[in-house]
Amino acid sequence: MTNELAQPVTDSSGDEDDRQRRLHPLSWLFVLLVHLRQFAFPLIVLLFTGRGDRNELWPLIGVAALAVYSIFQYFTYRYRVLDDELVVRSGVFQKSVRHISFSRIQNVSITQNILHRLFNVAEVRLEAAGGAKPEAEMRVLSIGDAHELEATIRSLSRSADVAIASNTNPADSEVLHVLSVMDVIKLGLINNRGMIVIGAAVGVLFQTAGEAMGRLMKSGFNWLFGWSESLHLGVISTGLGVVFMILFFLVLVRIFSIALAMLQYHGFTLSQLGRRLTVQRGLLSRLRSSLPLRRIQAYGLSEGWLHRRFNKRSLKVDSAAGAAVNQEDKSPLRDLVPLAEPAEMDVLIARFLASDQWPIQQWRSLHRDAWKREFILPALFFLLAGVASAIFYDAASLMVLFVIPVLFLRAKVWSAHAAFAHTEDLIAVREGWLSREWRFAEISKLQGMSLREGILDRRFGMASLYLDTAGANAMASSFRIPYLPREQASELMALLSGKISRGPLPF
Repeated sequence: MTNELAQPVTDSSGDEDDRQRRLHPLSWLFVLLVHLRQFAFPLIVLLFTGRGDRNELWPLIGVAALAVYSIFQYFTYRYRVLDDELVVRSGVFQKSVRHISFSRIQNVSITQNILHRLFNVAEVRLEAAGGAKPEAEMRVLSIGDAHELEATIRSLSRSADVAIASNTNPADSEVLHVLSVMDVIKLGLINNRGMIVIGAAVGVLFQTAGEAMGRLMKSGFNWLFGWSESLHLGVISTGLGVVFMILFFLVLVRIFSIALAMLQYHGFTLSQLGRRLTVQRGLLSRLRSSLPLRRIQAYGLSEGWLHRRFNKRSLKVDSAAGAAVNQEDKSPLRDLVPLAEPAEMDVLIARFLASDQWPIQQWRSLHRDAWKREFILPALFFLLAGVASAIFYDAASLMVLFVIPVLFLRAKVWSAHAAFAHTEDLIAVREGWLSREWRFAEISKLQGMSLREGILDRRFGMASLYLDTAGANAMASSFRIPYLPREQASELMALLSGKISRGPLPF
């Protein structure tokens, strides 16, 4: 397949310099595939389980309609690059014209899967600050046009922290971090996302063939226990067999996790050009995305039990460059540094912040009764659940009360390790012992604050300070400093409010 440039189309105004461009001639095929993706599994099931009934062919009419729609969409989608904006015309039945100012575009995301690479094309998304969805999606451009559009937007955009000339060579960017194959394997073991693959597959199978799956599971259990009885295995042998099967399942999950990490993070490279970061990763689908450093609003540093076994940490960020950037499945920028050694991670964070205030040296403890606040509600829940179960079902349900001492120990250990800190420019909180987490942000990036007190908080004379930043991930835990003495929480809120009011306005 030849690498054709986007076809110029003369605008109705007749100005030869004001030309529009179309998508790649095969764009209709990729648009069709996107529409068919949600119907792919039912169509495959119909293909292999159909009984030859003519009525089963009716869905093919919908496929044909989608194909025609995709072709029309190719002919109606056009874009034009002006001095300070991008004009996009689209729509089959309802025409629309969008004027996208370069100053709004914060991220140019380029995606290539196997099919894209086969035809030497790429999907391009333009994302703006705070946008719930991309400002424009182009399926697809030739790879040459995609890189040309990316370079044009970067050179003309006023949002860059430093001026990037149109002749800047991307090869001049400085590589900050690279993941080796062994690092990706460790990341897969740590993330343990194989359960997502298995859970999704089981959910789809039960949704499309629930009755058959039920019969299959029943037959499997009958065969397993029948095989155990035929060998005259005792209780201990049967128990060991069940334990072995559980271990086998856990190993299988880890294998899926490693495979998923390899697909997502193979070839991971974090580079910097001026004040803009660029991330590239992916084995089959190659993702590339960039972000101005000033658009990073908050940081989340995590270190789980397996992290410490491998002497690693992971860094996620919240960005004001659009909601899609903060979703892992749509942009590689959410996991800014998926895995790095603690010393290297501290150097990278200090570089991102352009400050010597990280790592923070002095941390301040929470309220002396913070462990009580963390312990009482969970303990009360298990106490009531155990007593109620014993009254209405069986006295053996009181065994659940053995969880309460564990909750007590957890609350004491959590309180001993939880702390907060604030410097001239940073506000930070750390929590956890077995699994540790640090949340921190530049004070100038805070968008709002709130002081919250519950019934127990008022009883113990404490309050929690909740901090809000632009681009915060709704699925992530809140950025809060919990269980401070009420007076200290009020003073901290006043101090942060004063710094924000005296600082420059966000832009």
